[in-house]
Amino acid sequence: MRQILRAGFLITFLAYAVTNIVADNKIICYYGSWSTYRPGIGEFNPTDIDPKLCTHIVYTFIGINIDGSVHVLDSWNDLPSGKNGFGKFTKLRELNPNITVLVGMGGWNEGSFKYSQVAGNPTVRAKFVKNMASFLKMYNFDGLDLDWSFPNQRGGVVADRENYITLLKELRQEFDKNNFNLSVTVTAPEYSASQSYLIPELVKYVDYISLMTYDLHGTWENAALLHSGLYPSGKDTNIRLDSNVDWCVKYWLTQGAPVDKIILGIPAHGKSFTLSNLTDNEPGAPILGAGVAGPYTRESGILSYTEICQYIKSGWTVKRDSKQRVPYAYQGNQWVGYDDVTSVEEKMNYAKSKGFAGVMLWGIENDDFKGLYGEKYPLLNTINKIYKQN
Repeated sequence: MRQILRAGFLITFLAYAVTNIVADNKIICYYGSWSTYRPGIGEFNPTDIDPKLCTHIVYTFIGINIDGSVHVLDSWNDLPSGKNGFGKFTKLRELNPNITVLVGMGGWNEGSFKYSQVAGNPTVRAKFVKNMASFLKMYNFDGLDLDWSFPNQRGGVVADRENYITLLKELRQEFDKNNFNLSVTVTAPEYSASQSYLIPELVKYVDYISLMTYDLHGTWENAALLHSGLYPSGKDTNIRLDSNVDWCVKYWLTQGAPVDKIILGIPAHGKSFTLSNLTDNEPGAPILGAGVAGPYTRESGILSYTEICQYIKSGWTVKRDSKQRVPYAYQGNQWVGYDDVTSVEEKMNYAKSKGFAGVMLWGIENDDFKGLYGEKYPLLNTINKIYKQN
């Protein structure tokens, strides 16, 4: 009888353990709030988010002022006096009470200068820390995801590296009083990250680190390259060999980032280019510049997964790079490298094999959220399906 009870306890314990392993995997969904202004079927609002497919959601972006105050970048879209984006976003807890609701600060357009100024002044930095905590309370967020793009770059100074750590430490101390989350989104490749971060210090103060393992190639290289390849192509010559997911991950691990704080970034957008030669459409082909803007994202060089699916349905040729494990598509002089369900599945298995804390999708508004070309949220659903597998 005792053996039966012991066996029953063991089965129950293992079932509990497996459930919690699945539950502990973070699925972080970044929401680009500007997508509310996209035309037609591209329009995306907080109410389009399925919070049951995410463990964390991040509203991007808010900004900073040099005096240490928090800058609401789009008051009409974000505040109750307008479209109340903040309120609609935090209300998603009603559909998933277990979700963690964060606000993202920074991003590419914010640059680095203001963050450098605030972090480098102890008085202003202390004021900012208090203001940030007050902001989170006022608008009912569970924490902050800081995307300072990037310390010691883009208008920053060398002292940013130390000041960034001090800022995180002081935010951590203040946030712990209110049980707020603190995470960071960071540039991933060594050539950039080594300029910005003291990684062994950074990891002490944050709950997790979202690696931007995408946008690793662009027009600055004058070639059509896969911006989120899992592994090197094996045929690069004058192109950086370390600009792929695996090399980025290995750098962060060797610098002391613990696997249980690493979040692997997966893009729901593609990087597009205009080819120089219609007959040269392999990865590495010479380009004239960025690709033509899509009908919904309306930004040259960027296409959402929805737009890519639309182009493929209209006749674009699709190929898959056997080395880098991601697809690309082209028609005429237009070319795009991206992730699809197959490559996301492989990246998910990679993340699981490494024991990472989770993955993030940037950004969910670029997934096929309406299910125009199959199931709704195909990329995000793939992430969920792989995590639910034993």
